[in-house]
Amino acid sequence: MSKVTIVGAGAVGASCAEYIAMKNFASEVVLIDIKEGFAEGKAMDLMQTASLNGFDTKIVGTTGDYSKTAGSQVAVITSGIPRKPGMTREELIGVNAGIVKGVVASILQHSPQAIIIVVANPMDTMAYLVHKVSGLPKNRIIGMGGALDSARFKFRLAEALDCPASDVDGMVIAAHSDTGMLPLLSKATYRGIAVTEFLSAEQLNSVVEETKVGGATLTKLLGTSAWYAPGAAVSVLVQSIICDQKKMIPCSLLLEGEYGEKDVCSGVPAIIGANGVEKIVEIELTDAEKAKFAAATAAVKEVNADLKNVL
Repeated sequence: MSKVTIVGAGAVGASCAEYIAMKNFASEVVLIDIKEGFAEGKAMDLMQTASLNGFDTKIVGTTGDYSKTAGSQVAVITSGIPRKPGMTREELIGVNAGIVKGVVASILQHSPQAIIIVVANPMDTMAYLVHKVSGLPKNRIIGMGGALDSARFKFRLAEALDCPASDVDGMVIAAHSDTGMLPLLSKATYRGIAVTEFLSAEQLNSVVEETKVGGATLTKLLGTSAWYAPGAAVSVLVQSIICDQKKMIPCSLLLEGEYGEKDVCSGVPAIIGANGVEKIVEIELTDAEKAKFAAATAAVKEVNADLKNVL
């Protein structure tokens, strides 16, 4: 039996559950939330689509009862609050770190073998926090950011090339932030051919900049954070784990010398399979890319310093 827990039944959490169920690879998805009846309502609504969408995955909702999550292979943490007007970064991190810390303890109490996927923001820092408070081996903690950022990069590439998204390939590494993410133009291809052969320097720069503000652009349009693409990105990671697909997916992972960095979580390509992170893939970067990666991880370490009151 393959069981997945999703903590937080908001738009992102519910989208995770929907995409996982529709792909029909998990036996059960448990949605858990602190708001009374909220997860139960989302689960019921989703289950009423089962006969329409042709899936057999069972979706269960619960208000804070982690015993219902017992035996989960994968647990996804989407819970946390958005930054409010007047709130400092340190205050936001303090609140979300407290939430994530409690969630991790509850998950592992009932599913000690679970692989944890972190979606809560600031994501690189929250993934780092899970490493510090859980004591889990590094292969069992995955930050989702790179999978989402890479999807947004491919969307912008396909838009610029005026081609199907399935015809392009591209990857975003480094930090999951507007200033820290690093779309790898040097590795991006259109049907196996470098995109630099098809797009001008101006077009390529536009693709990169639009990718970097992908989340902010949607927040401005929607008035809240996006949920469809984040949910789909999570579902790809979960499927690669449960089905042992061993897909190469960029994720925020704890680095211990890889890419010249230590004691920080940052986006890098990795093989994702039944053991979680099967292998971190070290690819050759240009000198400019190496410098940007180093700057991005330095910025993440600065944010991580705000965890001092939680750890």
